[in-house]
Amino acid sequence: MKERIEATATASEEDLSMLEAQLGRRPSGVLKVEAYCPAGHPQVIRYYPLSLSEEGKVLSPFPTLYWLTCRSLIRQVSEFESYGWIGKIEERIGADPEFREAYHENHRQYGLERWESLLPEHREVVIERGWEKVYRETGIGGIRDWNFVKCLHLQFAHHAGAANVVGEFLQEEFSLQACKAESSSVG
Repeated sequence: MKERIEATATASEEDLSMLEAQLGRRPSGVLKVEAYCPAGHPQVIRYYPLSLSEEGKVLSPFPTLYWLTCRSLIRQVSEFESYGWIGKIEERIGADPEFREAYHENHRQYGLERWESLLPEHREVVIERGWEKVYRETGIGGIRDWNFVKCLHLQFAHHAGAANVVGEFLQEEFSLQACKAESSSVG
């Protein structure tokens, strides 16, 4: 089974090497780089939504599809989290019906995409193990209550990889910047 997942992956050896430099470890389960920063480094990666052993044995659900890897963006988003922006965004979710519906739709689409990303034989294993609800009913990063925000990094990664109202808000509000093209260090 592992060979089949690797066959669907498009992350190059160069991408994986840059990711190893960015993250301090070689990530497994990376399907592709969804977005690159201006310097050409991976900015957002897409994971296979199931953890597998080296032999391809199913280990556990992995509810995250998109992962932010650009150090510059990670620092900026971390700063906003430390200033309490998760709470401020949750207040907006509670007060703004249009924003809330868009946010809930982001979660619905994420769950659908996560389920559809599984290989058919892995869907069978997920069903057999009773994990189907995790894939179909939890949102971005596996969050269960869609009126809350689990992590701004996940939201921004989803925005860069697909579409996300919280990530869009962060971009518009704060003009987040990935590492620059002239940067020599790995983003």
